[in-house]
Amino acid sequence: MTQYTRRQVLRTAGAAAGTAVVAGSLTNPLTAGAVSSPPGSDTNPLKLWYTQPATEWLQALAIGNGRLGAMVYGGTATEQLQLNEDSIWAGGPHQYDDPVGKDVLPEIRRLIAEEKYLDAQNLADAHFMGLPHEQMQYQPVGYLSLAFPGIDATAVTAYRRELDLTTAITSVSYEHAGVRYTREVFVSHPAQVLVMRLTASQRGALTFDATYSTEQAATPSAYDKQTLALNGISGDAEGLTGSVKFCALLRAFTEGGSTTVADGKLSVAGADEVTLLFSVGTSYRNYLDVSADQIARAVAPLAAVGRPAYGALRHQHVEDYQRLFGRLDIDLGTSDSIALPTDQRIMAFRNGGDPQLAALYYQFGRYLLISSSRTPGQPANLQGIWSYKMLPEWQSKFTLNINAEMNYWPAGPANLAECWDPMFQMISELSESGARTAATMYDAPGWVAHHNTDGWRGTAPVDFAYYGVWPTGGAWLSLLFWERYEYTGDLDMLRKYYPVLRGSVEFFLDQLQTDAKTGWLVTSPSHSPEVKHHDYDNVGVSMCAGPTMDTEILHDLFKVFGQATAVLGVDSAMAAAAADARSKLAPIQIGYLGQIQEWLIDWEEAALETSRHVSHLWAVFPSDQVTPRSTPELADAARKSLELRGPAVTAGWSLAWKLNLRARLLEPDNAYKHLTQLLGPGRTAPNMFDLHPPFQIDGNFGGVSGITEMIMQSHSGEVALLPCLPTAFPTGTVRGMRARGGFDLEFSWSGGKLTKATVRSLLGNRLRLRTGASVDVKSSIGPVAFARPEDGVVEFRTRPGVDYFIEVRP
Repeated sequence: MTQYTRRQVLRTAGAAAGTAVVAGSLTNPLTAGAVSSPPGSDTNPLKLWYTQPATEWLQALAIGNGRLGAMVYGGTATEQLQLNEDSIWAGGPHQYDDPVGKDVLPEIRRLIAEEKYLDAQNLADAHFMGLPHEQMQYQPVGYLSLAFPGIDATAVTAYRRELDLTTAITSVSYEHAGVRYTREVFVSHPAQVLVMRLTASQRGALTFDATYSTEQAATPSAYDKQTLALNGISGDAEGLTGSVKFCALLRAFTEGGSTTVADGKLSVAGADEVTLLFSVGTSYRNYLDVSADQIARAVAPLAAVGRPAYGALRHQHVEDYQRLFGRLDIDLGTSDSIALPTDQRIMAFRNGGDPQLAALYYQFGRYLLISSSRTPGQPANLQGIWSYKMLPEWQSKFTLNINAEMNYWPAGPANLAECWDPMFQMISELSESGARTAATMYDAPGWVAHHNTDGWRGTAPVDFAYYGVWPTGGAWLSLLFWERYEYTGDLDMLRKYYPVLRGSVEFFLDQLQTDAKTGWLVTSPSHSPEVKHHDYDNVGVSMCAGPTMDTEILHDLFKVFGQATAVLGVDSAMAAAAADARSKLAPIQIGYLGQIQEWLIDWEEAALETSRHVSHLWAVFPSDQVTPRSTPELADAARKSLELRGPAVTAGWSLAWKLNLRARLLEPDNAYKHLTQLLGPGRTAPNMFDLHPPFQIDGNFGGVSGITEMIMQSHSGEVALLPCLPTAFPTGTVRGMRARGGFDLEFSWSGGKLTKATVRSLLGNRLRLRTGASVDVKSSIGPVAFARPEDGVVEFRTRPGVDYFIEVRP
């Protein structure tokens, strides 16, 4: 794949031109080795499995523990693991803010008010951007290769590789010259090491050389007699010197045979069984400090494990992982397609008849979130933690105008609230960096973050003014604290992060401008993310005041701030000021074509602009300001906006967003259509990674959210079961899905109709439950008094820890 910076991509046709990439090259049969399918079929519906090794990165299988990640190729004569550690970023601690910004800000605003949008955009490009204009890129450790000199890949039989989502273990097995070889690989969160176990059916059959390769400035060397080291430092970028030192250590433990470390390789000869432990330490403490001892950090987990008891290591890993993964089961129906390798099922999904693949995709997304977002560690970036390029597309950063937030859409309903922790830590750090940006570039209190950030927590506008001068990234992030509170009722968490939420509100109360024509409060300067409203002299212009997305985000920001202050009993005066500002925001408007108006002004040509971004529909999802029941005219306008936006097959993440939007608009056929487009060879790689293209992990997470929204929604004060169920999923069962209000759900359906449900109340909140059927309610402690406010809806008080049984009337 071509390497892009964001500026390069966005400079060319709005980054949408590359969408016809990938499908051909990814769906060709794999060519490595002579292999045969294993006898019989696999009955575990939660396995990705293949009959040949990976020959490309998008065929390799991803493993991770939140901080440390690997892509496992599953080779025979040579095994290859591509390696990542999530704190390795190019450059070093750096503040991007340009102090000239606050001097030109009044002039930019004046030009926008006078509708001189190109002049305002040009001035912002010249003097209101971060220094440098590009942020830093996430970078890999490199590769670990194991060469098996006695293996002839063309003579291998009975080959199989798989990733078992129930254990987070990838395995490879094959036969060669009468010997059965097996490998298991996983990344342990408790032990903070990657573990590989190699066995053979014949004693003394394991002989290999292990070596590192990398594009980083790094050198392999012997650490001790059984450990191979790779010591390096992250790369330079945009004039900033690379400063993240890292140490990778590979340690071998053998049963039988011998181990030597010399000449840049670790060699094992004639072993019966081998356990390899791999550890990475870096000097990155936080976004301001890279002074940690990377060697000590790499050694510490190896020392803690000592000589490993593989069974105990494996058991500890599986137990820890299943504590999260095992909370939720989903069955969308069975099919014979389970007998096919995963890549073949992806190729055929659009033909229908494989609901199990959708369930596998759902659980794979949960697996990826667990594997890429745990403490200790960074949040999931554009590629989770898996990236093999020194300069990955869009620098594999955290894009705040949709992608970073989409990564966390499953956290609440898919019952993985702990996975929010690394993101919340980053938001807290952004509030520190963003306070400097607010003061330096806006002369404002509080904090602000724009459309991108990186490992150094940049918050100033970057790339170009066309894309970067969008001030509501931090506001959207701040809403996540309340979202988690809605799902969990975690008051300590809300109290901890309340100052961050407050700081975002403080910034906008200070910086909102009064539109002279309407009197409404608006953001300025801003834009509707990555969409132009005019061409001036063949230059696309996006800069404006008061884009609809900003208004929608601030509507919710001020609302949840008031709710948080009430819960915590603080800041009543500031809450009143926020409520007053909220009342003066522009309303959501319907444009001349019947669409949700994207800007304050109903620009005619702009309404016909096609784009993968649907930012002005934020009020439909992830918000609930627009729903078919509460605001039917606006819901119809949202449908019109989706129609005007153009074909849906643009980018994986865009399809995922539209899937969620269609589900919220209660359109099962259109929602399922988007799922088939998302979960097909053009947008899903053989290893089930989402494709923009290229790979971006957000579509995987957005897809999980979209499937959730088809079968369960919790917003607008109620929980709905099967609100947008497609005909492709006529039968199913779900256990462990979480709804807002603190409700754990188990329910099943047949013939597209609910058959039964159990609701466990965690917080004792009142429940309004929409079932679409006439039901009775009982509980584990006796009779339940419930109301029927409308057909197919029941409402009742709950008590914490009590199960409520929803029985469908015959």
